[in-house]
Amino acid sequence: MKLLVTGATGKLGSKVVTTLLKNVPANQIAVSVRNPEKAADLQAQGVDVRYGDFDQPESLDHAFAGIDRLLIISTTDDTETRIRQHTNAVAAAERAGVKFIAYTSIANAQKSSNALAPTHQATEQAILKTGIPYSFLRNNWYLENELSSIQGVMAGAPWVTSAGNGKVGWALQQDYADAAAAVLAGSGHENTIYELSGKLRTQEELASAVGEVLGKSVSVEHVDDSTYTKLMKQAGVPEFLLPMLEGIQKDIREGSLEVSSNDFEKLLGRPLAPIKEAIAKLVQESSQTK
Repeated sequence: MKLLVTGATGKLGSKVVTTLLKNVPANQIAVSVRNPEKAADLQAQGVDVRYGDFDQPESLDHAFAGIDRLLIISTTDDTETRIRQHTNAVAAAERAGVKFIAYTSIANAQKSSNALAPTHQATEQAILKTGIPYSFLRNNWYLENELSSIQGVMAGAPWVTSAGNGKVGWALQQDYADAAAAVLAGSGHENTIYELSGKLRTQEELASAVGEVLGKSVSVEHVDDSTYTKLMKQAGVPEFLLPMLEGIQKDIREGSLEVSSNDFEKLLGRPLAPIKEAIAKLVQESSQTK
């Protein structure tokens, strides 16, 4: 049985491979990466490192050859580019005779109005059309996405949001990685959909938990979308990211991530890390990298 993880030098992919290596012999694990040099440490551990670029479909034919179970980790780009890249990957998997595809999607993908959803809707449909057994890992939201806000609070700034009372199922990226590894290396996951969500919380509730971890009172500043964007720009967020960040706040406000599920616990066989413990971990890691 040969397993392959795409994007294995990325933040999520690297965590998935690390988890797999704890439970699966290295010679059963392959990775597809655009820059094999970045995966030298994996190669040294016995992982089969292959060159694969979603923008070069012919490279994927070699990358996916002889693979039984594949994890496609969604790429990061504009919607049109991501759909093309993901479609290339799915088509290559079909050509290679892959027997199972797991894919990192988004909460409630097919019915979601989230700005990020069209990519995942198209990719899920492409996978379904192949007839290959699948598992859609519908990831809610990484707690790491809030690191800049947490760091702002650490520096004395308020928690700024235009998401109102919208709820999010935050969880650590490691938890999502562990769930993906469990599906890729496990059995009985054919033709499944997992809504991977932590306990639903508002921005107020998350900010309160951050305050408890830091031992300080956190002021939450609710603003409209345009003010939020202006403040993010002043905080140094690159111009090209601003529309996306504003859109995410709007999507949260409108409830697109308000999906409750215990699928995480089913896959992990354990509870998620408590939110304050998760925040403390991020704070510690943030301090260590400075």
